Amino acid sequence: MGPSLTDDATLLARTASGDGRAYAELVERHQGKVHRFLVRLLPASAAEDALQETFLRALQKAGSFRGEGSVLSWLLGIAKNEARMLSRKAGAIDRTAVSLETLGAEAGWGQESPEDLASLVDRREALERGIAQLDPSEREVLLMRDVLSLSGEETAAALGISLASMKSRLHRARLRLLAVLKKGGFDGRE
Repeated sequence: MGPSLTDDATLLARTASGDGRAYAELVERHQGKVHRFLVRLLPASAAEDALQETFLRALQKAGSFRGEGSVLSWLLGIAKNEARMLSRKAGAIDRTAVSLETLGAEAGWGQESPEDLASLVDRREALERGIAQLDPSEREVLLMRDVLSLSGEETAAALGISLASMKSRLHRARLRLLAVLKKGGFDGRE
């Protein structure tokens, strides 16, 4: 099958009307990004299950797509819900009650130069471990915005929240990630 010029919304509409080839193309087009998102939220075996459930739900709900964002952000919203459902079964921890000032202090704001803190991100292994320690809502926004490079609007749509709420959640997630990395001894000077 050669490259397709059909846009995602058209593929989804054709999927809703029973076109199996359109559905297969939609899955092929987006499963990589959805899988990368899920594998950072869940253990590998659970991510595979969530990936399958995500595309099954997308097939079932193809007719409900309202076009308020990209099809990818819609799929990531479904994936997020699948990951949350699996996490609830495993017993997730709520870490949202910490103030921004506390998170900033834990991240080392005011103690080191911004360049020193930014160099923490260069260490991929440390970053992956840090991301894994975030709670699901923080991982979701960070992965969508900073790893998958979705726009702010697409990220907000996928999360089902306002743009302002997404920005606040992203700021909190970035602060917590810096705090986790700092506590892990990764100060960027190695």
